[in-house]
Amino acid sequence: MQRWIMHVDMDAFFASVEQLDNPELRGLPVIVGGLSGRGVVSTCSYEARKFGVHSAMPMHMARRLCPQGVYIQGRMQRYKELSDKIMDIFRSFSPLVEQLSVDEAFLDVTGMEGLYPDVVTLAKAIKNKIYSDTGLHASVGIAPNKFLAKLASDLEKPDGLVLIKPETAAAFIAPMPVRKIFGIGKAAEEQLLQYGINTIGKIAAADIKILQKVFGINAQTVHDLARGIDNRPVVNETEAKSIGKEHTYDKDLYDENDLRKAVRDLCGETGWRLRRRGLIGYTVTLKVKFSSFKTITRSITSEMPVAYDEEIYALALKLLRQVKFTEGVRLLGVSISHLESEDAAPVLNFNENERLKKRNQAVDLLKNRFGEGIIKRG
Repeated sequence: MQRWIMHVDMDAFFASVEQLDNPELRGLPVIVGGLSGRGVVSTCSYEARKFGVHSAMPMHMARRLCPQGVYIQGRMQRYKELSDKIMDIFRSFSPLVEQLSVDEAFLDVTGMEGLYPDVVTLAKAIKNKIYSDTGLHASVGIAPNKFLAKLASDLEKPDGLVLIKPETAAAFIAPMPVRKIFGIGKAAEEQLLQYGINTIGKIAAADIKILQKVFGINAQTVHDLARGIDNRPVVNETEAKSIGKEHTYDKDLYDENDLRKAVRDLCGETGWRLRRRGLIGYTVTLKVKFSSFKTITRSITSEMPVAYDEEIYALALKLLRQVKFTEGVRLLGVSISHLESEDAAPVLNFNENERLKKRNQAVDLLKNRFGEGIIKRG
């Protein structure tokens, strides 16, 4: 049976939601993100992209490129509300849905084209359902695997639909620039150019020894992708790899107490998100981005599962003490991985867990009712 994977990506999601809720913004360059001096662009409308604005761009740069833009602070609760509707639509079409972010997911629709004339008709049905239920447009890539499907969904935005057939996949991607392969950045591109490799087709035809000089142990993976080969399965949302929270600060953090307080707040937000999904985890990761934009991560794995804020913070604090702070900190992040259902873990140290559980339940009730920013731990 032919394997078919779809990658569905909402078009300029945050900006499109703002234009949906405020029709007077339609046709205008809308830029959504942090509005402080250190803010970055989360999403911008296609009208704004004509001026060179793009996601992850510093907000001050976006204002220089597009002074006439409409700048809006993001409304994550509203975006999450629509995202949940969209993910429910995906699940109504396929039991195998892997949510990548708030606005995109993979769907394994293998065998389901039997319910429709073909997979393109199925994709159109998904797009139409999204539009009829939310008023938003999505772009869809259809292909035999995840790499090709994700690549295809980006080719005809907005409101696109691209099918890559297995028998023509390698020829279809061969003329594309090497950076169309996710993970190949500017540095790797420059190294490849030294060997005369500037397209995906040339990577596919290259000697593996040359690719090893550029990609090391990842050389074979890159070589396979360049030939259109990707055997990764679509993994259900319940098997998410990690849950976390990160924050970019208006002013660089230098003081040790400020750093600890910031990490404690992040642990509280991460713990709440974890418990809302009925999960526990084993590995806590701390992310630090310095003022120079140098970024490091440190991880620690617990023998016992963790779910409560205090447990996450105890591990994150150990990681914080391992970091040498020679400059200010621009961003901090805390995440937890190696996840499983809370029902899967044994409960030991019952009395202590019961106390932690009651404390965290009280905090969770407030956050569930009023939002995660309503309370922070002292």
